[in-house]
Amino acid sequence: MKLFIVTKKQIMLMICLVLGVTVTVVGSVSVFANTDRKLPIYCVQTDKKQVAISFDAAWGNDDTEQLIKILKEYDVPATFFVVGAWVDKYPESVKALSDAGHQIQNHSNTHPHMTQLSKTQIIDELESCNKKIADITGKTPTLLRAPYGDYDNVVLETTKELKMDTIQWDVDSSATIGNPHK
Repeated sequence: MKLFIVTKKQIMLMICLVLGVTVTVVGSVSVFANTDRKLPIYCVQTDKKQVAISFDAAWGNDDTEQLIKILKEYDVPATFFVVGAWVDKYPESVKALSDAGHQIQNHSNTHPHMTQLSKTQIIDELESCNKKIADITGKTPTLLRAPYGDYDNVVLETTKELKMDTIQWDVDSSATIGNPHK
């Protein structure tokens, strides 16, 4: 019989891999780009060694309660980017996540490719989802994670006009275990 010792860090990594969590490194990562192309937030500069854990909620809620318990057990706050259609289907999960102290943010209303929408359609996607979230949590989202990571200058500028920031990820665990968006 073999005995394996697993650390808290390893447990959290396994949870992230199993649940398809995206992790945004908060630290010393720099992104260089053509100045004409706008970029979402990929990281935040800090002297602390830390990560921001986020989840995209668009398809089901089978593991939501278990996830809340695990995050509470390890005192790990997270941000959940939810789709408005998911909010409609699982309002009790949105409330439970918010009540557990996690941030509930915008992942669009219907999970479209944002770059294929007009500015008016982008506004409708964001405002519709924001209203649904605010109606349940009492807090209006200030962040967007565009579905599929699909953004361009119009998406970023429109999001800014709505006083929101667009967030992207550095590490995508679904790339290593299968991406449900494909």
